[in-house]
Amino acid sequence: MSLVGCCILQNVAVFLFSMLYLNPSISYLLKNCTIPFSENMSNSACINIDCSQRKLLVVPDGIPRGVTRLSIYLNQIQAIHKNDFRYLSNLTVLNLAMNQIAHIEDGSFIDLLELRELNIAMNKLTKLSNNPFEGLWKLTVLDLSRNRIRVIPPSAFGSMSSLHWVNLDQNLLTEMTDIQYILPLPHIDYISISDNPFSSFETKHLPSNMSSSLRGFELSSTVLTIFSITTPVFPHLEKLSFNGLCPNPVMEVDIPEPRFFRTVTHLQSSTHCISFKDMRKLLESLVSLTHLELLHTEKWINRGLLKTACSIPSLRSLDLHYNSVVNIDPKLANCSQITKLDLFSNRISNLSSHSIQSMKQLRYLDLAGNSLSSVPHDLISLSSLEILYLSANHIAEVGCLDFFNLTRLKELYLAYNYIDKLDGCVFQYQKDLKVLDLSNNLLLELDDTFKIGLKNLEFLDLSTNRIKHFGTGDFISLESLSCLKLNIIEDVHSKDFERLYTPSLSFLLQMDNIFSGLQLLRNLTVYLNIPEGYKGVDLNSYQNLINLPSLRYLDIICRGMHCSKPFHVPIHFLKTMKNLEHLTAENFQLVEPDKDTFIYTPKLKSLAITESSLSDLNPELFQPISNLEALDLSRNTLKNLDFLAQANLTSLRCLKLCENDLTVIDHNIFQFLPALTYLDLSVNPLTCDCSNSGFLLWALSSDQTQIVNVDQYVCTYPLSERGTMFVDIDVQSCWMDASFLCYISATSLVLLTLLTAFGYHFLHWRLVYAYYRLMALLYDMRERKRNNPYCYDAFISYNIQDEAWVHREMLPALEDERGWRLCLHHRDFQPGTSIMENITEAIYGSRKTICVISRHYLESEWCSREIQMAR
Repeated sequence: MSLVGCCILQNVAVFLFSMLYLNPSISYLLKNCTIPFSENMSNSACINIDCSQRKLLVVPDGIPRGVTRLSIYLNQIQAIHKNDFRYLSNLTVLNLAMNQIAHIEDGSFIDLLELRELNIAMNKLTKLSNNPFEGLWKLTVLDLSRNRIRVIPPSAFGSMSSLHWVNLDQNLLTEMTDIQYILPLPHIDYISISDNPFSSFETKHLPSNMSSSLRGFELSSTVLTIFSITTPVFPHLEKLSFNGLCPNPVMEVDIPEPRFFRTVTHLQSSTHCISFKDMRKLLESLVSLTHLELLHTEKWINRGLLKTACSIPSLRSLDLHYNSVVNIDPKLANCSQITKLDLFSNRISNLSSHSIQSMKQLRYLDLAGNSLSSVPHDLISLSSLEILYLSANHIAEVGCLDFFNLTRLKELYLAYNYIDKLDGCVFQYQKDLKVLDLSNNLLLELDDTFKIGLKNLEFLDLSTNRIKHFGTGDFISLESLSCLKLNIIEDVHSKDFERLYTPSLSFLLQMDNIFSGLQLLRNLTVYLNIPEGYKGVDLNSYQNLINLPSLRYLDIICRGMHCSKPFHVPIHFLKTMKNLEHLTAENFQLVEPDKDTFIYTPKLKSLAITESSLSDLNPELFQPISNLEALDLSRNTLKNLDFLAQANLTSLRCLKLCENDLTVIDHNIFQFLPALTYLDLSVNPLTCDCSNSGFLLWALSSDQTQIVNVDQYVCTYPLSERGTMFVDIDVQSCWMDASFLCYISATSLVLLTLLTAFGYHFLHWRLVYAYYRLMALLYDMRERKRNNPYCYDAFISYNIQDEAWVHREMLPALEDERGWRLCLHHRDFQPGTSIMENITEAIYGSRKTICVISRHYLESEWCSREIQMAR
């Protein structure tokens, strides 16, 4: 094939290719939706799609049929129609909360055969149709709270035989009969109907033979006047909740038979709608109560309700948070049997002597969010205590005897206090402690706190303190530590620069000694403050800075006003972290890392270097970490992605490049990332012209890689296109330019000239014959339209050599004997008219054509044309 022909075919193929890939029905593009990246994203059995907060007016089209979790909350959808979720037979969780849904057509969910959870909370439903949940045989959780539902038809829940949990809070239900068709469902466990305008809740209004499998029931209403259980409707009820705030008691509790509530083990009340007398009576009837929650009920507590509660022998858990109680001491005197006490967010300033000493079985105590100025002295008597919360108080100091005798303590939370110092003996008795949270305090140093004891500690949080430096072996005794969070504040004065290369060098050089002994540490988070005056000296000559062979997760985050200073990463910084899998460096103005930075971490799966002003990267940097699956380079200053072509990232599945300086994306780069499934290029100054046409075609057609929110990318350049959408680029015009059209026209003209010369030279007579054939056809059509009568009975076609025989034999027989009128060329042709025209007129003017066939006839060219034309 000629070069010209090849070029034509190539351009035609490109055009057809662009037309094909502009068809969104065959692309991976999810308009108005994303598939959030997760480590199990490759698992086809679990596909999570997020279409939330997109200002959608309808359920989006093109949702993959294999989706298992779908979120469309916080949009503006007004109705659900029959075909909105068609074919989504694998869907298990559907979230439609916070829309404006006012109507659901019957059969809208009929295809959702595997749906387990459905959330339609915070919409505008006023009523349910007769069968809105048809087909949801496997649904177990349904949330219809915060709508305007007034009536529930009897058949609305008829097909939901697997339903366990229903939330109807904050609707407009007024009668108990509105839920009577839910209660008999075979597997119903929990119903919440709080904040509905019920005036009464009386089981006598239910069928006498009704028995529900309900185990949890939540009810509250500021207009509820009576709560009466007079029939055994709830033989399996375990948890009963009364919620809502009332200025004065308005509800009467009527439970004439305590046996109706003999199975109740949990009671929650956050209301003053019940009178103190009725509440005490209710508690006395709950003979099996083990867990009691009293929220916002300080009036009852101050009147002595706890005395009644603590007299219940089975009570084990007492939750009194959010009560604003100041003095709790005398009220808990009889609660010696409880194992869990929650006093979170009250106003307790101190616990006097003998306040909780009787609670010898207490294992869980929450005093967080109070006004304690010191660790309560009575705690030393709680030898069985395992979990202790003292966060968010005003504790400024902890002493060696504060936790004396708490030898079984496993979790201790002291965050958000004012502790500025730790003595080495503070935790010397806590040999079983596993979790210690000292974050958000004022610690300046650790002394020898972690050099002795705490050998079983697994989690330690020292972040957001004022620790300036760590000493040698500060954590040497923490042999079991697996997660450590800390921050470093370097505050070195100018005189110290004379003996140190850099203020932060003192931290880095000591890190080997700091973490000595932490051979089991798996998670380390360091919040580093770069000090004023930092020069950014290269530290590559220092080796073995951190010796943490078991480390899996390392997060180093810069905080403070001096994070904009250049920061060099030592080459051997990660040398001992051969098992490292996840590394994050955030808010460092990194000088380009050395190509050998990751040679010691071949197992690295996730790497995030964000907010670090990286403008270019050496592709050799990624060669040692070919198993990398997730790479986040967001909020840098990258201008191109050329480094990816040689980075050997064949296992990379997630690539985030948000908020860089990328203007033109070369889509050919991504062929070097064969496993890529998630690509985020949001908030880049993209150019909307033909330079990005290839990337756009690839983005719209890729059946493997999801380009997150590509339909929301906005053009930045050229200025005339600023503000328009990136997907609106006219890709076809990029291929149909003026030079291409000129090329096609010139090529066509040359081919036409060649074909004309070829035809004239080799097919001259055939073309002439074809021309006259065409003329004859046109003449025939014209004559037929005229419908003129024939002038002759027959036209005689013969050779001049046979003329004697025609006159002697044929004419007498046909004209004289039969009376035919014959047309002969020597007699009837019009003089001055062309031969072909005369032949044509003679043939079309005669009813028949008679050919006198002889050897001379067959050898004559004109006779041959006459017979062909006659035919």
